[in-house]
Amino acid sequence: MAQDDKPQGGTQDGEAEKAADAKELHRTVREAGDAELDRPSGALFWSGLAAGIAIHSSLIAEGALHAGLPDAPWRDLVASLGYPVGFLVVILGRMQLFTESTITAMLPLVTRPSGWALRRTVRLWAIVLVANLIGTALAAGMVAGGALGNAEIRAAMVEVSARILELGGWQTFINAIPAGFLIAMIAWILPNGRNQAFWIILAISYVIAVAGFSHSIVGADETFLLLFTGRVDVGHALFGLLIPAILGNLVGGAGLFTLLAHGQVQGETGE
Repeated sequence: MAQDDKPQGGTQDGEAEKAADAKELHRTVREAGDAELDRPSGALFWSGLAAGIAIHSSLIAEGALHAGLPDAPWRDLVASLGYPVGFLVVILGRMQLFTESTITAMLPLVTRPSGWALRRTVRLWAIVLVANLIGTALAAGMVAGGALGNAEIRAAMVEVSARILELGGWQTFINAIPAGFLIAMIAWILPNGRNQAFWIILAISYVIAVAGFSHSIVGADETFLLLFTGRVDVGHALFGLLIPAILGNLVGGAGLFTLLAHGQVQGETGE
C-alpha cells in the first residue's frame, strides 16, 4: 500500500488495515493451495519424493553436529541448529512437503466446501504423504546400509533419532500438534516475508527441534533409520511413531491453525 493511501483515522482505520492485510494473506495462500491442488499427480509425486529425500539433510546435519560436539549440557541446543537445514532446502526449493500443505490445501476447502473440494484435498495429501515417506525411507535405507556418511556420523544419526523412542504413541500425537501448527505458520507468514524467508524458516523449525515437537516427515526419516537398524519393529514404527505424528500434524496444521487463519477473515473473503 502506498504511503498516501494509508488510512489516517486512528484505531478503527488501523484495525481495518490489519483486516485487509489478513484478507490479502488468506487470498495469497489460498491461491497457492489451488495451484498445488490442480497439479498433475505425477508432478506432485516427484516433488514429494524429492522433498522426502531432501528433508534427510536435517538428520545428516544434526548427526554431524552431534558427532563433532563434546558431551555437554548445551550439546543438543547446538546440534539442533542442523534441524532447519532440510526445511530450508525443501521450502525454498518449492518441493511438496506434507506438513506445509496442511494449510495451503485446506484453505480452498474451508473457503468453498464441497465434496469435490474434499476429494482433491485428500488426493493431494495422499500423494504427497506417500511420496514423502518413500523419500525418507530411501534416504534412511542408504544410511543404514552404510552408503551415506562415515561410521561416526551414522552412529550419531541413530542416536539423535532414538530420542523419538522416549514418547509413547499418545504422547507423540500430542507432541505433533504444535509442530503441525508451527509449520503451517511458516506457510502463512512467507508471503509477507519473502525477503526474510531464510530466517523465518530457520527460527520456527529450530523451535520445533529444541522443544522436541514431533514432525511427521522428519520423524519418518528417524523412524525408518531406527527400523532399518533394528531399534524398533514394524508395529511400533507404524502405530507408535508414524501414524500418531501424521495425525497430530494434521490436527495442528489443517485443524487448529487453518481454522484460526480462516476464522479471522470469515465473511470478508468475497467467496
